Amino acid sequence: MVFTRRPAAVLTAIVAACAMAISLTACTTDANSQDTADDQTTVTSSAPGVVAMFTPSDGITLNQQTPLNKWAKLTPNLTKALTSAGFKKGDISRTTSDSLDKQSRAIQDYVVNHLSGSNTTDDAGIVISPDNITLLVAPVVEADASTRQYGDYVSQELSTADTAEGSDSTDSSDSSNSSDSSDSSTGSDSTDDSSSDASKTVGDSKNAAQDEAVDRLVSSLKLAKESGMHVVLMGNSIKGYKPDAFVRFSDAQAIGKLQAEKIVSKLELSKASKDNPKYIEVLMPYTAVDESGEASDSTFVQEAFRGIWQVLGAYYQKGVVESPSGTLNGNSTEDDWQSVAYDASKEGSTAKVLDARLAKADEHASPTRIDGIIAMNDYIASEVVTELDDLGYTGSAADINPQITISGIVGNITGKKDLSRSDVPDPIKSPEKDDSADSTDSADTQDDSTATDKTDKTKDSQWPLVTGYGAYVSNIPSIVNGKQWMTGIEDRQTLAENIAEACALLNKGQTLTSMSSVRNTEVGGKKKVPTISGPLLAVSASNLKVTLIDPGYISLADAGL
Repeated sequence: MVFTRRPAAVLTAIVAACAMAISLTACTTDANSQDTADDQTTVTSSAPGVVAMFTPSDGITLNQQTPLNKWAKLTPNLTKALTSAGFKKGDISRTTSDSLDKQSRAIQDYVVNHLSGSNTTDDAGIVISPDNITLLVAPVVEADASTRQYGDYVSQELSTADTAEGSDSTDSSDSSNSSDSSDSSTGSDSTDDSSSDASKTVGDSKNAAQDEAVDRLVSSLKLAKESGMHVVLMGNSIKGYKPDAFVRFSDAQAIGKLQAEKIVSKLELSKASKDNPKYIEVLMPYTAVDESGEASDSTFVQEAFRGIWQVLGAYYQKGVVESPSGTLNGNSTEDDWQSVAYDASKEGSTAKVLDARLAKADEHASPTRIDGIIAMNDYIASEVVTELDDLGYTGSAADINPQITISGIVGNITGKKDLSRSDVPDPIKSPEKDDSADSTDSADTQDDSTATDKTDKTKDSQWPLVTGYGAYVSNIPSIVNGKQWMTGIEDRQTLAENIAEACALLNKGQTLTSMSSVRNTEVGGKKKVPTISGPLLAVSASNLKVTLIDPGYISLADAGL
């Protein structure tokens, strides 16, 4: 009896085991393929894995005017894009730091903890292999006040200890020469020496801390790569370090070039002539001296002017574009940035510079004719708008195309109607240079002269095109009413989607060659680095709805509607 029951029990057990096996097979097929060991599972399939973001804390712009190009604005876009690419929210971490020292320590701790096994599983107990982890790192780089006005994404390069040491020796030599000169020309040697020594001590201490933070960051990122993790640098590069990929946002040259190109297109400079040139002023704001009293790095402003001159230079050389102030002319080159640069850290400096550049011949004269002003960023553009109003300029950028009215712009933004446009005729010869009236009788000539004089004065006081960058929320109403003609911004959503795609590919062990937004460039002195980039968005009243409102970057209330 016992023996007859055993086969039945065995059969039942076999059937149950088979059912469990089939069930497990189905589960394994539906879920990720996993290897089991010591009550933990290691991901071995093409699962997206983990992404750890390390970004700087948002900088503060002057007067709390806030550009849309902020890290706090990008990280939500990145998180959304990563989840859409298949990453779990629990596998996406974000860490912000207000200094390179804190950021380098946070990255070091993250890498060491994952490699030591103290933080290698997710909530489901799945072991995360290093090659399924991507670090998204935007190195914290100090920026002066004028550079911060462009937002947080402006690409800069973090110097390594070797570079810093070279700079220090030069600065030390310059300081020594300056000190010698000071000693020979003043009678307060001991006071100057004491102050100089104190400043030098503080500077040396700061440089030493910076060097230590850079070394820690580079060592941590190298350890991460050696272990199998992937490193993607965002915005700021590191001299001498080669990441798996680099995300290039805006840079000085691209910002300058964008504004120059839009001015060329809007003013139709290809149709301008020497007899009726367009008048353009270029403002290059920068911080001449940093917080420690040392001369600031002028690389940014030099590159920005280079981008502008690559576009406008040819028109100045042909004589179809002139600078009312004479700061730029046909003999200028891309190295003449100092001709249009000024220290914007001083209160009211922009107004003073613009007032001098557009000075009237006398107090009774009409305003100096100006067709376009490249203000570089929205903070400066807001000051330009205020000063132009004070100088007596009237109208708006909408007047350059009369069929685009302010009401039409508002209607388009709120979705009520589309804009219609037509070109405004601009004579090849300016009225004051036109000799066609010589054959008319004296009475007609006098009448024409009076009419022409009124037309000239109206033309002289016409509001010019004012460009900027950063899409400051506080400036959007000026974009709508045409006082500021255009601004610029990074296409955050598209960049976020491309970054997410790159993270997924890297975690799967694949290259980024399939991505159309990626091309090899030189980064931090290292060649052939896969670089993700995209064109900057130019925003004006005519496309503000599509570029800023529809994507959710701003609301109708932000636009003052």
